[in-house]
Amino acid sequence: MRFLKPAAALSILLVLTFLSAPLAAQVHPSVRIKDLADVEGVRSNQLVGLGVVTGLQGTGDKGAMATQMLRNLMSQFGVTVDDKAVKSKNAAVVNITADLPAFARPGQRIDVTVSAMGDAKSLQGGSLIQTPLKAADGGIYAVAQGPVVVGGFTAGGQGATVTKNIVTVGRIPGGAIVERGVESDYSVGRQISLLLRNPDFTTSDRMARAVNEAFGAIAYAEDGGRVTVNIPPS
Repeated sequence: MRFLKPAAALSILLVLTFLSAPLAAQVHPSVRIKDLADVEGVRSNQLVGLGVVTGLQGTGDKGAMATQMLRNLMSQFGVTVDDKAVKSKNAAVVNITADLPAFARPGQRIDVTVSAMGDAKSLQGGSLIQTPLKAADGGIYAVAQGPVVVGGFTAGGQGATVTKNIVTVGRIPGGAIVERGVESDYSVGRQISLLLRNPDFTTSDRMARAVNEAFGAIAYAEDGGRVTVNIPPS
């Protein structure tokens, strides 16, 4: 009598297990609705700000933009100086961007990205001065401040310079504090709309059927990109 090797026996067992699985499970694998669609009205908002990073080791801006920003910053603290007195390569003008997530509340922290706008060579070792972040409507929704984390380095001397990755863009994890939240209007007329990330009539129909199988006849597919769910009275 011949015996199968352990590897061959395991392979045959796996094939038999796959063939014995329900056909519906093979053709239509289970996928979470949250992985296919977003709730209409629940969205993040982009924030942007213009600030100054200080504490750089001679790798900051050389142009007039940094000089003007430093003068404006000094004037906010009651210090008046001329252009010659504020020239420094230890500061850089930066653009700050962040995403304000849905349902964010005042006091929560969000990550920010800091990008050099002038001719700064590196933001390594710098710290962002308190900067307000605005949305498209002009309102201030967060305030950013803190040390900048750069995913690279620059090293060199008189003979040569070595740069690894991008050193003019950095991040401040949890560097912005939310000052103002945005209300999310996701329930209109006791209905919730699910917006498919990849519109498809078959997917929207199957999604509506899945909701109805779980909660009763409360959902229907309006088109290939939207499924409307009626909120039950209870």
